[in-house]
Amino acid sequence: MSSVDESEGETSGLRSPSRKRARLENEDELHVLHELQPAPQLDIVRDDTYYLSDGSCILQVENILFNVHRTVLSKDSSSFSAMFDMPEHPSHQVEGKSDECPIVLTGDTVQEFKNFLWTLYALPHELVQISTVHTDISKLIDIARVANKYSYKSVETWALDVLDDYVNRRPPPLIPPSDTPNLDELVAEKGAEVSRVMRLAHQCDHQPLLTSMITTLRKLMGVSIRYAHLAMTLADELNLRALRGAAYLEVMQKAEVVARRDAGGITGGAVVNSFGDDTIDDEGRLVVTREQQLRLLSGYYRLTAVWERLRTKTLNFEHAATCGATWHQQQCAQSWLDFWKEKTRSDGVLTLGLADVLGRLKVLARECDRWGAATYMHHECRMVARKSIQDKIKEIEEALPDYFVEANI
Repeated sequence: MSSVDESEGETSGLRSPSRKRARLENEDELHVLHELQPAPQLDIVRDDTYYLSDGSCILQVENILFNVHRTVLSKDSSSFSAMFDMPEHPSHQVEGKSDECPIVLTGDTVQEFKNFLWTLYALPHELVQISTVHTDISKLIDIARVANKYSYKSVETWALDVLDDYVNRRPPPLIPPSDTPNLDELVAEKGAEVSRVMRLAHQCDHQPLLTSMITTLRKLMGVSIRYAHLAMTLADELNLRALRGAAYLEVMQKAEVVARRDAGGITGGAVVNSFGDDTIDDEGRLVVTREQQLRLLSGYYRLTAVWERLRTKTLNFEHAATCGATWHQQQCAQSWLDFWKEKTRSDGVLTLGLADVLGRLKVLARECDRWGAATYMHHECRMVARKSIQDKIKEIEEALPDYFVEANI
């Protein structure tokens, strides 16, 4: 009897966990199946503005139907024009002729496509308004993006040109004054706009707008370190050499940084949202990727080495022709050497960071201007020597992106 009880108990003890595991496994399977279930289908409805009673082509974006004119869609040698020119197969139902068989467009939102259609049907005074007083950046971005996707080249160019005019207005609409109340909130708002316009200009290869946005972002870096972070991230993502060096230099000089981490350690990749709550950590440090941190360290190392070479070796210059005839070149050269040794150790230079080579050279250029007639250096030679400082500044500025590359340092 006892053995039977023990056997039953043992059997019961073996089966119970088994049943429990089976139940849990089934629950997990049901959970997975539930996650894999397709989202409920939204009702297909007609758009209240662009489902035209006399339209000749039905398009579906998300769950919205548009009925517009083929002749309008065919403008500008668009992708639709090429599609409509293709011969129809007699055995296939023609798409775009009925609500049941529309031309389905993917990758666009309803609002983006409605903004684009607005351009195709807008009246002249409406186009003038959005080009001047009532500029709607989001609407223009949508128009340009959809126009680029479907090869409406003139529409795309028009929208990007309007955006370029907007960016270059005075006062600059994307640059908030530094004394603006609630600056952080405005930086977040404007930063998102800057990011969208920059990516759009790059995607469409619109050089005037891209140049304007790079210039704008370089100015914005002085307003908030978050803009410098955004500039650095966009420069990496879009491979913008004209922005990369200046952005990395700004972050290197003005921010304490820490590499982004997750549960598994340091993560890589680009920071997509440079204005999120995780851009600045609890200690006020700028959060960057591991790759960005390595580039910043590399830039610091290289720039400090550049300054050390400049400090210990005077910039060379060619003596003016009149110097040999009316002056002693050796005395002129010695005067320049004395100037260099003294001014590279001046307070104006030493108060700047070791890696601030450009800032230190600019101090030397100003000191050269103040040098004036108090020197025993020939006037024309002094002008040539000062130009050598300006040339070195320009050389370093042009090469700045090359200092911020990953290296084993």
